[in-house]
This record gives sequence, structure tokens and C-alpha cells, in this order.
Amino acid sequence: MLAKFSNLDSLRMGLIMKFTCVACCVVGVMLVGASISFAQQDSEPWARWRGPQGNGMALNQTPVTTWSDASNVVWKTKVPGKGHSSPIVAEDRIFLTTSDEALQTQSVLCYDRKTGQPLWAKLINTGGLPKRIHLKNTHASPSIAVNGELVFALFHHHEQQVLTALNFNGDVVWEKSIGPYKGKYPFGVGASPITYRDLVIVPHENEASSKLLAINATTGEKSWTARRSHTNYSTPVVANTGGMDQLLISGQSAVTSFNPSTGKKNWALPAKWAVTCGTAVWDNDRVYVSGGYPVQQTIAVTSDGKTEVWDAPIKAYEQSMIIVDDYLYVLTDRGVISCINGSTGEVAWKTRFEGPVSASPVYANGNLFFTAESGKTMVVKADPTSFQKIAVNQLGTSAFASFAMVDNKIITRVGDNNSGQYQEWLYCIGQ
Repeated sequence: MLAKFSNLDSLRMGLIMKFTCVACCVVGVMLVGASISFAQQDSEPWARWRGPQGNGMALNQTPVTTWSDASNVVWKTKVPGKGHSSPIVAEDRIFLTTSDEALQTQSVLCYDRKTGQPLWAKLINTGGLPKRIHLKNTHASPSIAVNGELVFALFHHHEQQVLTALNFNGDVVWEKSIGPYKGKYPFGVGASPITYRDLVIVPHENEASSKLLAINATTGEKSWTARRSHTNYSTPVVANTGGMDQLLISGQSAVTSFNPSTGKKNWALPAKWAVTCGTAVWDNDRVYVSGGYPVQQTIAVTSDGKTEVWDAPIKAYEQSMIIVDDYLYVLTDRGVISCINGSTGEVAWKTRFEGPVSASPVYANGNLFFTAESGKTMVVKADPTSFQKIAVNQLGTSAFASFAMVDNKIITRVGDNNSGQYQEWLYCIGQ
């Protein structure tokens, strides 16, 4: 372990006591006689950013489409501190990261999947947080990734990014500095680690030591490094397209594909934007990416990287997009939902919802779930022939994290300042 993390016992104990007290605030609202079987679940775990395939698709899930703070809430529990990391679900547990700017701490939290009961809190770091980050960012924005029995948390502190591996009991197994981090802009970080086979792939795009790094999940040893040139905020994804697994990432004025096992570059196709935040999506033939700085552009390229199929002046900057049955669905920064033909780039329909937006959409049971920063979610039928609104739901007053969907339920993290004091909550939404 790094020496600077050794003297944290007293802070860790304080966090554990605070987290344990939160357990008393868990609210169970299960109907009398209702039975929820988590042991016999058909759904895949939501063990990384954007779910089982990394594309926001919640297959074989039938979540509810209407909810509020008073309806269709299976349970809710307080989340201490502040963070924008999305809920990650594996086995019987839910994992989040959080931070406390006043105490200068960053921690990993673990909850019981069935009840929302807090199980443990692990203080990972104290001190050394960046003095300035974007007003909409937090010191705990990258989401957890899970590989087998290990949990991986990425934090930015002491002018570096550090990846920590923990077991399901919250014990640190290994810890590794990814390298010095100096952003071109004082925005902080947001890109998440992902897992692929026995690797953890970590985005580390900045002005000091820009790269993608693959680390052996079990040992913490470096497997490969792919050089990158400057600051960017996108989470990569491994997609099976073009007949092979490709590690896709946007930004740095290109859409780029790497071999996820070796880090060798497959191809790169130029784009107009220098910086992106969203994660690429794909189908069998094409890869789709969007960005917003300095030029707003959404493009489709062939999965071999040889040809740009189409581009459009559409900006989905912080949020990712979603592709369903050859149609691309986008909630833009300005709050407009568009349905775009993936083959031609033609807009099938569009409608105004609400902006700004940071969370990425999720697809389940024929419906798309789009969430704005206000905490409002619009449920829309995934139908290219016409816009069909199913429902609009409000939860909390702010939402930056994306949904996880497991066991036919929605797990979501929201903030609420209706009482005049900001408080984050973890919800399980279902019948």
C-alpha cells in the first residue's frame, strides 16, 4: 500500500460509526406478504459502468415505469457525503463511492442488495483533494467496477489517480498509483475503470501522463499501456463489433479502437471534437460517439474504422447515448430527445424533455429511461415510428448518477435539498 494511506484508523472508525447510524434510516416499504427472491435471480449483475455489456441495455428486465418518493419504493437509504458514481450491483451487494470535501475524505460504501441496509464503509483516502473541480463534479464521480470477488475504486487525490482493489468485505487487497494527474482544465475526473476478462482497464487522460492502462485484476501488476495525448473525460468500453472485441474510446480528436488484451491500436478515425465525456455505443456494423468541445458533433463510423458513415451537429457531451434495433436515441445537453436512423443519420423524430443532463439512458422491456439533472425521468417507448411518452417521474432534486437495473428493479442515487440541507439517497424502485 502507499505510505500516505496508512494513518487513517481514526477517520475510518468515525466513518464506520456514521455509516452504521445511517442504517437506522433505511426505509422499507415492501408490501405485507410480498416476497423478493434475490437468490434465484435471472438478471445479470450490473457490475460496471452502463451495465452487463457496457451499453445501458438491461435485457430481460421488466422494471416499473412510474414512481415517486411515495410510490413503488421498495426501500431507500441515506448515502453519506457526496458523489456522482452510479450504483454497481454484484451478488448480494451494491457499491458506491462517496466523498466529504470538508473532511477531505474519499470512501467506498457497500449496501445490502435486498434491503438497502449499509454493510460497510471503507475510508480509502484523506487529504490531497484537488482545490478546484467543476461545479457539477464531485471527488467521487468514477463508478466502481467489479471483477469476480474484487471491487475496484478509482480516486483522484494528491495530484494522481489511484486504483484500489477491495474484497467484498471491504478489505484492501492492493493499491496502485496510475500516475500523476494534471488536467488541462480544473474540472477534476469522471471517467470510470472497466473490467475485461482478468484485466482492469483504467482511463488516465491528462496533461501529465496521459494513457490507458490495463492492470491484472488479481495482482495489481501492469499488463499493458496505450499512450494518449491530452485531457479527456470518457470511459472506454469493450464492444464486440466487426467480428472481434474492440476497446473503444472517443476524444482527442478521434474515435479510437484498441485490442483490449494487448493495448495495440486497431484504428483511429478523425473527429471534430478534442474532448468528450460519454461512452461509445455500437451495433454489428457501426460505432456511434458524440462530443461537444470545441465542436458539437455526433458521428457514426464503420466498425473497422475505415469510413465515417454520417455526422450531425448534435451534442451529447457528459451523457452517453443508446442504440436499439438500428436506431440511436440521444438526450442532448439542451434537453431534446432524438431518435436517429443508425444507418443514415436521418432524424426519425425528436421532442423536448429537459436539460441540463449528465446521467446516461437505460433501455429495458421496450422502454428508454432518460434522466435530467433535476431528478426528473422521462420513460419513452423505443419506437422509431413515433414519439410515445410512457411516464414522467420525479425523485429528489438532483440526479447525476445513471440507473442500474437488476431483479426487475431500478437502483438509483439522487440528491435532495428540499429540506434546505443537501442529502443523497439510494433508492430501490419496483413493485
